[in-house]
Amino acid sequence: MTTSDRKIEHLLLCVEKDVEAHRTYTGLRASGFDDIYLVHNCLPEINKKNLDLEIEFLGKELRAPLLIASMTGGHPDTKAVNATLASAAEELGIGIGVGSQRAAIEDPSLEDSFRIVRDRAPDAFIYGNVGAAQLNEFGIEGLERAVEMIGADAMAIHLNFLQEAIQPEGNVDATGCLTAIKKICTELSVPVIVKETGAGISHLQAVAICEAGAAAIDVGGLGGTSWAGVETYRAQKRGDLLSDHLGRQFWNWGIPTVVSIVESSISIPVVATGGIRSGIDAAKSIALGASICGIALPLVAPALKGQKDVVDKLTMIIEELKVAMFLSGCRTIEELGNAPVVITGRTKEFLEQSGFETSRFARKKYKI
Repeated sequence: MTTSDRKIEHLLLCVEKDVEAHRTYTGLRASGFDDIYLVHNCLPEINKKNLDLEIEFLGKELRAPLLIASMTGGHPDTKAVNATLASAAEELGIGIGVGSQRAAIEDPSLEDSFRIVRDRAPDAFIYGNVGAAQLNEFGIEGLERAVEMIGADAMAIHLNFLQEAIQPEGNVDATGCLTAIKKICTELSVPVIVKETGAGISHLQAVAICEAGAAAIDVGGLGGTSWAGVETYRAQKRGDLLSDHLGRQFWNWGIPTVVSIVESSISIPVVATGGIRSGIDAAKSIALGASICGIALPLVAPALKGQKDVVDKLTMIIEELKVAMFLSGCRTIEELGNAPVVITGRTKEFLEQSGFETSRFARKKYKI
């Protein structure tokens, strides 16, 4: 199967099947957001109508701290989806990422499925996307082609070794990736975002990514789309018993999104992706240390219907974020980043066993 064929298969499976990480045995979401509580402010002393959601991310102004996270492209049938998503991003003044551009780098006839994003969103923050496993193969020249293809404001290098390990055709040679990332960060014409794709980033790797020169980290934590799950369905369709078994075994492998946000909040902006399902999740992410939040799976089905459906879904999430800010007494996204938050349950245990002091989050705005 070609790279292009896999792209449309992945997109359709995300619509037709349950591909999310499974809930825990207690019914809580794998992302960890159910363990996080923003502290209610019964006297917010602000006017909800005057909230300011604007942020600057990698030199670009956005009207809200949201990205339509990398989803698709690389097959003719994905062009309309990318056009719809890009039009919604332009209308709302938020950012958007494209799916892996590998197929178009390998076959220039597929570039149009990516170029449409810049065509429909001339003023939006747009970031490209190439896998770490392809960096040595494509080199700077290949990545600059990917940048030019969409007029990218930044380039994401995605880490998807869990998915690669399940795919029979996967690239499982991860040697030299950090060196290759450092070279790209040094030489590429636009800022680099290093992003996971559903298994999260630990503190140790976050430090290494920062030191390599990345401009931002996208945690891509456990809790959203499970690409091991997607590969499970692919394996079942072709009767591949080994990949089916591996996919089911590793369906919930990874570091929960909320843990990854805390562990990755070092010195560069953090993008929270992996199970962001509401504006409340977005507010919790920002209070934990994220600069901006990315949403993908909840937008796939609306994108197949039309721009209005995507805009309606995102507008609802933005309104939820506003209410969460209002009830936390936060006028701006910067203030939300300093809002007190209480961490409980398995997330608290995970972080404390990793050496993080969780009580400091509840004390952020209080003098003790």
